[in-house]
Amino acid sequence: MPSLSEPDKTGPDERVLTSELGEPAPNLPGRSVVAIDGPAGSGKSTVAKAVAERLRIDYLDTGAMYRAVAFTAMRRGVDPEDEALVAKIAAEMSLDVAERVMVDGVDATIEIRSPEVTRAVSGVAMNPLVRKELVRRQREWATDHGAGVVEGRDIGTVVFPEAPVKVYMTASDEERAQRRSQEMLDMHYDEVAADIARRDHVDSTRTHAPLAVAPDAVVVDTTSSTVEQVVQLVLRLAAGAGLG
Repeated sequence: MPSLSEPDKTGPDERVLTSELGEPAPNLPGRSVVAIDGPAGSGKSTVAKAVAERLRIDYLDTGAMYRAVAFTAMRRGVDPEDEALVAKIAAEMSLDVAERVMVDGVDATIEIRSPEVTRAVSGVAMNPLVRKELVRRQREWATDHGAGVVEGRDIGTVVFPEAPVKVYMTASDEERAQRRSQEMLDMHYDEVAADIARRDHVDSTRTHAPLAVAPDAVVVDTTSSTVEQVVQLVLRLAAGAGLG
């Protein structure tokens, strides 16, 4: 089974797809943001980090923010499904997402990737009050940093609808499960595949900011593409938007 890191002559799929979405809010920060969205295992984190490094701008993993909220709730003994308490945690917690993920002054970089947090994060991401708070923080991050590569599941559709570069990355279910199982050595392939299917369903059907393709996003199928092929595509898009 091919891996994103394996050489392949097949280039990425550069089709632009459209979807029915609500009207974006005007005058939002993000005119210097490269927005990368996609489901788990699509390769967006690897590509986003590489693009940010090549462009010499900062990178934000918004998924890590939701994981941090789930981690903090569990650490405090709060049920991640308790909307009110988890929203309160999201509003009050100290959070710094960079090379390390600092939560209330504690390095939680490794802990937020645990199977327990992975199982809980989709429920936290469905919480509209949590999403409102984290979107506020993400826009504040963009204002503070001026430019950046931001990846997640609603970056081009909700957080930064004015982003000049929007990429939606995807891959076959089998390839995504294979990649994630290589990352999460304490989970069996079948368990990872089932978890990805569950998260895909939850993320794409939730009421608030579901996983969707922005109307002006470039859709890239990474199943048989190398990291470098996809990075080069995004860099070309960034250069065309005056960000390169």
